[in-house]
Amino acid sequence: MAKNRTIPFGYCMRKGEIITAPTESKAVVRIFEEYLNGSSFLQIARLMESEKIRYTADSEHWNKNMVKRIIENEKYLGNSKYPQIIDGKTFKIANKKRVQKATSVCVISEDLQEIRSRTYCLECGHRLSRIGGNCRHEKWDCRNPDCYRLEYQLTDQMIIGAVLTVLNTAIANPNLIENNGEISVYSPTTDVIRKQNEISQMTDSAQPDFDRIKSEIFKLAEMKYDCCTYNGNPQKTAEIKALIENHELLNTIDIGLFKFCINRVLISHFCTVEIEFINGIVIKNITERKNENAHIAQCNDNSCKGANGRKSG
Repeated sequence: MAKNRTIPFGYCMRKGEIITAPTESKAVVRIFEEYLNGSSFLQIARLMESEKIRYTADSEHWNKNMVKRIIENEKYLGNSKYPQIIDGKTFKIANKKRVQKATSVCVISEDLQEIRSRTYCLECGHRLSRIGGNCRHEKWDCRNPDCYRLEYQLTDQMIIGAVLTVLNTAIANPNLIENNGEISVYSPTTDVIRKQNEISQMTDSAQPDFDRIKSEIFKLAEMKYDCCTYNGNPQKTAEIKALIENHELLNTIDIGLFKFCINRVLISHFCTVEIEFINGIVIKNITERKNENAHIAQCNDNSCKGANGRKSG
């Protein structure tokens, strides 16, 4: 692994004084020129590697963050400690371009990141990927090599709209998320019944071995415990209903409500979004595919269905 530099790229120390390093300082000038000529940070990094320019004494490896740090380092303008390598006009133009490019990219909001972290492919269960950093070109798809790509393009707003619709459906119709399962279920196995019979026979004997009976009773208790299942879904249902009771319908995503109520967002390959609540209930947001011409298809929200398949508002 390359060591971190203590002196910025382009400089070196000689007799206690920082001076320009001939090869590196020329590379700094070249980096600014390439950037102003339209090359990206990554392209410049690859250029530096192809020309065998070392970023540190023991490494020729470059990445875009190294190039970015050089572009924004004001030490190249020169001061009492560092000699000047880049003139003020070049530095100003390059960094104005850097800032403009940074602000032109659509940063994914925290709300969308939270939704993305819970969004999965309905067919294979793999986390869906959001492709494209710019909002105008984003695309969601399944990148599992053993699965296959989505049939239709899904955008951020389509998924957010589907989640919003389902949350409003649950707020307007709380009975859709009703879970009537039992909290605790005991289902004894044949081994448990056999062990119970063995203990009964031991206690009915003329001379019972109480120590052995005691040991077997403890074993039976462990076996019975393993036959008990706990279902927390009814309690989760009550918590969800308490939260959405008398809740106003949403105009925008309430990410706190989403995080509390929703376990997963499941996307099928045919433009169907299913929302799985924390209590296991699934509400489907059915979407209609509309062919505008031979090559374009889009999805339009039109209804929701609960787990029982009934249409809901």
